[in-house]
Amino acid sequence: MPIPVASAPANWREELRAMLRLGGPLVLANLAQIAITTTDVLMVGWLGAEPLAASALAVNLFNIILFSGMGLGVATAPLIAAALGARRHAVRETRRSFRMGLWLVSFYAAAGLLVLANAEQLFILFGQDPRLSAQAAVYMNVIMWAIWPALVIAVFRTLLTAFDRTAITLVVTLAGVVLNAGLNWLLIFGNWGAPRLELVGSAIASLITNLAMALALGLIIRFAPRFRRMHLFGRLFRPDWSRLKRLWVVGLPIAGSWAFEVTVFSAAVYLMGLIDTVSVAAHVIALQLASLTFMVPMGLAQAVTIRVGLGYGAQNPAWVSLAGRVAFGLTMVFMASAALVMWTFPRELAGLFLDRTRPDSGPVLDLAVRFLVIAAVFQLADGAQVVGAAMLRGLQDTRVPMIYAGFGYWLCGLGSGAVLAFVLGWRGVGVWTGLAIGLAIVAALMLTRWSRRERLGLVPAVPR
Repeated sequence: MPIPVASAPANWREELRAMLRLGGPLVLANLAQIAITTTDVLMVGWLGAEPLAASALAVNLFNIILFSGMGLGVATAPLIAAALGARRHAVRETRRSFRMGLWLVSFYAAAGLLVLANAEQLFILFGQDPRLSAQAAVYMNVIMWAIWPALVIAVFRTLLTAFDRTAITLVVTLAGVVLNAGLNWLLIFGNWGAPRLELVGSAIASLITNLAMALALGLIIRFAPRFRRMHLFGRLFRPDWSRLKRLWVVGLPIAGSWAFEVTVFSAAVYLMGLIDTVSVAAHVIALQLASLTFMVPMGLAQAVTIRVGLGYGAQNPAWVSLAGRVAFGLTMVFMASAALVMWTFPRELAGLFLDRTRPDSGPVLDLAVRFLVIAAVFQLADGAQVVGAAMLRGLQDTRVPMIYAGFGYWLCGLGSGAVLAFVLGWRGVGVWTGLAIGLAIVAALMLTRWSRRERLGLVPAVPR
């Protein structure tokens, strides 16, 4: 029979328990997901600064395409949540959104492959070193085929989150971490008689891992007793143009917002490439550590989109408000703790990614430490902006937040970073300072809009 969804919480304690039950496994799953890429960075970093920089160029272009497409897939979250908030058993509406979500990311993946297939020419166009560009293109020729399974995983995870089945996502992702680490160990370094493929080995490991995770989640959704009777893959190839259009209207601004965010960090990599290889490698290390802490507010953001969406569908503005307050409070507590750790132990953290016996590791480590100090400063802003955007997403408010993201990340963030780096001569430190400025501005804009949600008509006013 259909899966019921929880009703409105009576107080903040109930909402806190619901948020932790939903968000806790998502946070752990996100940490496990980033552990996959962290494993890649760690093991490729042991090959030296140049392979690390080459993989960074490829991974950043891949992530631009991936995260933009994930925004389209995540559009299923507010639609499914609103349907479940309005009616506890919304099987048909869920199936329509799920099916067309798969259609939408599949169309997008086909277009994304055309971009990724021309990676080397794009790197050279961006002013990157031709030698690094050639190495990055070899890596990309393999990893690009992971774009479709990775996007399908995003739709599967969104569905499981909407039905409070996040533990499934966690288990599958943890299995993916183990699989990816083992394949990296075999294929990068040629252990146990496997061929030593170095960069290409890392790409093959990531591709196999994404395919295996997509297959596992798909089989669970198809055959698990809780979902089997919903027939979510039923009529998979039948078009539903009205629902596809609705997903496009909601999802395109989400994709745009995510694209602005991920591209500003990716553009920062290319700015580092205009400086030198050491700056690229140091940036990758600092960004990987910042990404680890970011997975916690990202998990809470995924949860609060569902919780706010349920309140929105139930036309319960008090529930909407309570869900937002609880998620924001949890985020600020964690990010303050993460900032303290980064500020206190930057050298120890950055040193995990390098073989300190190599002569090219010293300059990379010193610069990564400087970047991490700046990353510690912007932790609170980073958490606030992602949760703020997610709360608005639960209200299906996505267009204006996309404009905020473009203005804050690119005009303010990357613009000021470029001026500080190349005009004032701050180099890599200037780029990271600009990133901090951009995050702070976006956070302020998102939270201001959330605080004005009733006056803007995004939700009914709470009765006084």
